[in-house]
Amino acid sequence: MHLVDTALARAEAEGRPIRVGMVGAGFMARGTALQIIRYTRGMRLVAVANRTLERARRSYVEAGVPDETIRTVETQAALEAAIHAGTPAITDDALLLCRAEGIDVILEITGAVEFGARVALESIAHGKHVVTMNAELMGTLGAILHVYAHRAGVILTLSDGDQPGVTMNLYRFVKGLGVRPVLCGNIKGLHDPYRNPTTQQAFAERWGQNPSMVTSFADGSKISFEQAVVANATGMRVAKRGMFGPTVPAGTPLQDVATTLYPLEALLNGPGIVDYVVGAVPGPGVFVLGTHDHPTMRHYLNLYKLGEGPLYCFYTPYHLCHFEIPNSIARVALFGDAVLTPRGALGVEVITAAKLDLKAGERLDGIGHYKTYGLCENADVVQAERLLPIGLAEGCVLRRDVPKDHCLTYEDVEIPADSLAHRLRAEQHACFGEPIPAERNRDTPRD
Repeated sequence: MHLVDTALARAEAEGRPIRVGMVGAGFMARGTALQIIRYTRGMRLVAVANRTLERARRSYVEAGVPDETIRTVETQAALEAAIHAGTPAITDDALLLCRAEGIDVILEITGAVEFGARVALESIAHGKHVVTMNAELMGTLGAILHVYAHRAGVILTLSDGDQPGVTMNLYRFVKGLGVRPVLCGNIKGLHDPYRNPTTQQAFAERWGQNPSMVTSFADGSKISFEQAVVANATGMRVAKRGMFGPTVPAGTPLQDVATTLYPLEALLNGPGIVDYVVGAVPGPGVFVLGTHDHPTMRHYLNLYKLGEGPLYCFYTPYHLCHFEIPNSIARVALFGDAVLTPRGALGVEVITAAKLDLKAGERLDGIGHYKTYGLCENADVVQAERLLPIGLAEGCVLRRDVPKDHCLTYEDVEIPADSLAHRLRAEQHACFGEPIPAERNRDTPRD
């Protein structure tokens, strides 16, 4: 990151800081605001958009910005005037930030697929780079949004700090050594697909987080999206539906077990896999297993305490989330370097499984809520079995009863009308020469 900090220092000294507009003002967003405002040279948080204005205001106030200096704006002209005057601006209309002159990069931190897609499209249409922490968006619609960004000459990328970005940085490092990555892994402390916002309420309150976001980590939906986007950036796959996800005794050192947890054949034959482990330390970290085909280099790796092979474990023992996001913004704005984007059609998807027995006529709730959890599956299987991506499940109405742990298909649901996410999904399928489940579903007769 020496290039990044040097370039940011130069931007500060030359009076040309990167101007950032942030969409979202939740727990992670407020930490990011604090990091940019107080600790990042060469960057300015010029505006914050959130549907609740007081939370947008809180993002600035908690970072030490005097309340009386913050301007509430309702029009693009007012926003641009505030930016020009160097006045912190807040609004409940996120699209104003996407359109405004004087903003170089949109930072999207919402976790919502439908709304995140709208923000990304509007930003791209107005020539702005987009840095997001929204793995759910990228794991559902990342391929088509990347096409839009490429055509517009801008970058749409996930961020440093979150586990997919940390994994991708490590993957690039390992590959640069001449070691072939065969597994990108994630370290979890808990995995229970039946957790819900009620069971996670106390933990969420303790840390000031959203219960549904905490639930998405506990029930496996979040790690499924995190590993799916890594797979889609690297060309890796999953070895089985839901990944292996082995559990080891809590506190087991990763380096003692990582090379024996997964079937060697699944790693060495093919493009490699994404997976996770529960209980190992350091957590929550990430790791990459790699192999080398040259005997002399294997000798050196053994000398450097990585073992005799054929698998070598590299790991990053932490991920620092919002602390690292300014690095992503700088990489995009100053170097044109994306942290993590899909390399083409999505190769791994996150599908929808029922947390409990569900009845016909029920409307599905969102990721990390009460009715569904997410599982990774290879895209060819998803297409062949017409499985419903969980990023598109919210708002769908069940056409028939489905039992607990059933993986929902398009035939199981009526999709919402006028959904941008479903329209983009159809366009994504068409763009990459695949069938269009959402459109076919319209012509499928009721059972």
